[in-house]
Amino acid sequence: MTRSLLTVSADATLGEAAARMVERAVGAVVVLEGERITAILTERDVLKAVAAAKDGEAPITEWMTRHPDTIEPTDTIDHAASLMIHGGFRHLPVVDDGKVVGIVSIRDLMRVALDDRSPRGV
Repeated sequence: MTRSLLTVSADATLGEAAARMVERAVGAVVVLEGERITAILTERDVLKAVAAAKDGEAPITEWMTRHPDTIEPTDTIDHAASLMIHGGFRHLPVVDDGKVVGIVSIRDLMRVALDDRSPRGV
């Protein structure tokens, strides 16, 4: 899980969100209202907006995924992977007592899977 979240408010534009995603080299931004998650905007959402000929001034509210699936810090890696595979998404916010505390990406899950299979020292 990545604890260093990239967040924006719902009044951000696609251009603002995309620029911040590039700056931080991340594939998703969490949209907050106060401390509560309301949506997620991913690189896939930005790509759809570009394909629809939207410019950077378009509001993210037109493209973000509202009420995304989330997990809790106590949920298993298998549960996270199952949600992502069956839901068809690559980023999963982690919420503890209603507050976003991190995000799990498919890359995070692959690191865990590869670490589990890597040979250990002799």
